[in-house]
Amino acid sequence: MTVLSIEGVWKNFHGHSVLRGIDLEVASHEVVSLIGASGSGKSTLLRCVNLLETVDDGAIFLDGEEITDARVNVDQVRKRLGIVFQAFNLFPHMTVLDNITLAPRQVHGVARAEAEQQAQELLARFGLAQKARAYPDQLSGGQQQRVAIIRALATRPRLMLLDEVTSALDPQLVVEVLGIIRELKESGMTMILTTHEMGFCRDISDTVCFLDGGVLVEKGPPEQIFTEPEHPRTQEFLRSVLQSGRF
Repeated sequence: MTVLSIEGVWKNFHGHSVLRGIDLEVASHEVVSLIGASGSGKSTLLRCVNLLETVDDGAIFLDGEEITDARVNVDQVRKRLGIVFQAFNLFPHMTVLDNITLAPRQVHGVARAEAEQQAQELLARFGLAQKARAYPDQLSGGQQQRVAIIRALATRPRLMLLDEVTSALDPQLVVEVLGIIRELKESGMTMILTTHEMGFCRDISDTVCFLDGGVLVEKGPPEQIFTEPEHPRTQEFLRSVLQSGRF
């Protein structure tokens, strides 16, 4: 079953095309990774899916509904999407528990007791049960990013969007966050993620998409993309990654 369908999407900024005719389908329970150099359009594509950016041409469908239609209720669409950015974006004046339960209570109308119970279950599931009453500045970077992911999960999204969620972390904290993403895959969560962690990408993805200059140059299973890429630009990118020691 197709969860997300992106059809011929273009996005321009100040006359410059940052997405150029993107076509992509994401099936239920599939993990799709977007790879490519900085500025290739990966994050912009996620922002278009979450309707943080409007597309200039083409259409995006979520469970068969065109969410890029101007008549669509954006807030209702976002209720079905979870998104986590590079920055943790936690509210510093709220406890971990309050950060996680805010959207379920205020946006989804969940009773406080139910929201807190679900939050506690998620915190326990991802090893943060003892941090419910802590404030963000009392947590490590890895813990803060895990809380940000849990906060997105608390709304029970149809699709999770993860935008370079390890890029702001020290190397020793990256493993914490990659572990939670692996857990999400094992639980069947449908995800699109952007990452520079090529080894992790190869291990966790069902489909890998290489973007270059706003174009989806090549897509396929990770083994094909990483061992036998067909397009010269994909080959060049992976060679540079290998030479930099980031694989």
